[in-house]
Amino acid sequence: MTEHLRIDTASRIIAAPPEAIYRAFVDRDALLAWLPPEGMTGEMLEFEPRPGGAFRMALHYSVPGPGKTTEDTDMVESEFAELVPGHRVVQLVRFRSDDPAFAGTMRMVWDLEPADGGTRVIILSEDVPPGINKEDHDTGLRSSLENLARYVEGQ
Repeated sequence: MTEHLRIDTASRIIAAPPEAIYRAFVDRDALLAWLPPEGMTGEMLEFEPRPGGAFRMALHYSVPGPGKTTEDTDMVESEFAELVPGHRVVQLVRFRSDDPAFAGTMRMVWDLEPADGGTRVIILSEDVPPGINKEDHDTGLRSSLENLARYVEGQ
C-alpha cells in the first residue's frame, strides 16, 4: 500500500445525476465556470479531456499572498489520470512554486456515487503539499463542491 504525505477529503450530495456532474469535468467552459474556489478566478490555458490528457489553468487570487507561482497567481498543471464516465475523475495536479513547501504533485480523486436526492461527490486529495494550509484547503474543497453544485443544479 502506498503511503501518502497528507490526505484531505470533502463530500456533499448534489441534486443532479452522476452523468451531468461528470460532464462538468470534461467540458472546458464548465470546468472553468465552477472549479476555481471563492476568491479566485480561472484562466484555462490547455484542456485535453482524455486519460493522459492535460489541463493547465491559471488561478488568479483577489488577495495576494505567499507560496503562489507569482504574487497573485497560481499556475496549476493537471493531468487526467483516469476518466470513468458517470463514476470517477482522477487528476494529477502539479503545483509550481519557488517554495518547495508549496510545490509538488497532488492526486485528486473525485468519486460520483448515486444517492438519495442526487449524487454524492467525494473528493480525496492525496499528497497535498505541506505549505498548503489544511484549513484553507478544506475551505477550498468545500467551495469547489458548492460551485459544482450551483453549476450543475442550475443547468
